[in-house]
Amino acid sequence: MISSQSAYHTIRGLRYHVRSWGKPGWPRIFLLHGWMDVSASFQFLVDALQQEWHVIAPDWRGFGLTGWNQGVYWFPDYLADLDALLALYSPGEPARLAGHSMGGNVALLYAGVRPDRVRRVASLEGFGIPRTTPDMAPAKFAEWLQQLANPPGFQPYASFDQVAERLKKNNPRLSDEKARFLATHWARRTDSGEVVLRSDPAHKITNATLYRLEEAMACWRRVECPVLWVAGADRSIEKWTKDTPGQFAERKACFRNFAETEISDAGHMMHHDQPEALARLIEAFFG
Repeated sequence: MISSQSAYHTIRGLRYHVRSWGKPGWPRIFLLHGWMDVSASFQFLVDALQQEWHVIAPDWRGFGLTGWNQGVYWFPDYLADLDALLALYSPGEPARLAGHSMGGNVALLYAGVRPDRVRRVASLEGFGIPRTTPDMAPAKFAEWLQQLANPPGFQPYASFDQVAERLKKNNPRLSDEKARFLATHWARRTDSGEVVLRSDPAHKITNATLYRLEEAMACWRRVECPVLWVAGADRSIEKWTKDTPGQFAERKACFRNFAETEISDAGHMMHHDQPEALARLIEAFFG
């Protein structure tokens, strides 16, 4: 297992944790994790890389070892955090971005908002979220208010083994060894002896405003760099968006330089299921 290094920076008022592998000066790849995940989740992918890369992976705000917000979370903050991180780690050249799920959504939007700052984007099952309609707004606001009055929480665990079992329940392809490794990064032990997740439960509070796919697509149309979309064989993201095949094709058509591929015997967590296959795809695309 390749060792990682940790660095901490003040990013937009928060203490940000950034994990890295490899040496500064080697070609850089930025790995952006998904919702309820952490940077260490990419360890198996990094171990499978065959070329020399300086891999940089932040813990997003409210996840892992990065600080928490005072209150709710807003998606545009991730774009601003990424902008600040790239100014710190890649000030003089466009970046190679690979993002999983939510991280892929951040990368694709950012590439449209700041096309000059991105060289290539690999999105690992990050392609927007389900469409909304204006009539959904009243219920959305009501749900938000209800959750603010009764904030959600996470149940504690008795041990890291219990966390590992939960991870395996979520992803039956996950081996015992990988699950145990991930559990120690997903969770921490408190002074009382309980094991709790390293994530702010405020992430579970719904966004008060609707997701507007049309706005995301307007950003995607401004992406100038090549885009690679990687799906697991389960094609779970296509089912989750509830799009028809024609509607999902509209998302792909936004990009002027777009390629897609599928990894066999892999689900949404492809970087856990088939890290070697994913590493080959990423190195071929970025190399």
